Amino acid sequence: MEDMMQVQLARGGNSLGVRIPKELAGRLGLKDGARVEIEAEGDRLVIRTDRPYYRLEELLTGITPEDMREAFDWGPDVGREVVD
Repeated sequence: MEDMMQVQLARGGNSLGVRIPKELAGRLGLKDGARVEIEAEGDRLVIRTDRPYYRLEELLTGITPEDMREAFDWGPDVGREVVD
């Protein structure tokens, strides 16, 4: 594992913290205040970059009915399903 590095834990209040070396943080796109996921897998401590959380309203911001028509090709209109 070429990315394996040893770091020292540091106390922060009642918790322990891990300092991520600058080079590794840069490669992963981590910045001060970034959130990560942490879990134990057996005797391993696994830290993953946080997965983004999106709300449907955020994803659909700015989408118009015309955009939706362009996104799906249902074929030509054949009956009363025509919507103006």
